[in-house]
Amino acid sequence: MSTGTYTQLLDLACGVFLLAAVLVLWRRELTALVRLFAVQGVALAAIAALSGIHEHRFELLAVAVGILVLRAGVLPYLMRRVLAASGETRETEPLVNVAASLLTAAALTLLAYAASRPLVELAPSPATRALPVGLAVVLIGFFTLVTRRRALAQAVGFLLLDNGITAVAFLATSGVPLIVELGVSFDVLLAVLVLQILTTRMHATFGGTDIDDLRELHD
Repeated sequence: MSTGTYTQLLDLACGVFLLAAVLVLWRRELTALVRLFAVQGVALAAIAALSGIHEHRFELLAVAVGILVLRAGVLPYLMRRVLAASGETRETEPLVNVAASLLTAAALTLLAYAASRPLVELAPSPATRALPVGLAVVLIGFFTLVTRRRALAQAVGFLLLDNGITAVAFLATSGVPLIVELGVSFDVLLAVLVLQILTTRMHATFGGTDIDDLRELHD
């Protein structure tokens, strides 16, 4: 693969990766959030695969396949099961409205580009130039995590944050060892399985998964 083709495909994958995170702040349908997370999983797998092909590191191709199976297949499937069990379809009114959330996403993206500029200048390359995208998704994922009320929407924020960290690892260090990625992926899978149990219990007890119900219980 030529450097020009690699750069164009990497920019496309990173663009889809960032766009999916921004659209999570725009959409309130929980099913749409799950679909966007699956799309982002495909983009993350593409980033890993492109890095592996360009650098002739075939272990990264194995990591890409694992990411594709887990983050674009298994995790969205488990989250759809959570939705089916809870019967909920939409996020309640978030702590920050959609317009303000999109403006915040733009500000966080600019912050990511400003903060990562010194790192990019240390070793400029197509991968490191895309590094701000991964950092921006980390910030957007954290913002989603703290501003959504539904348990599933907060879980999507956590998973966006994890995807962003993984993308930063691939773009800054040309990937992570397969055993490390497997360990992190199994931790994420366990977290989603725990989420499935907790949301089922919350729905049976409170009739919904709004986190405010737990705050009222504490009060």
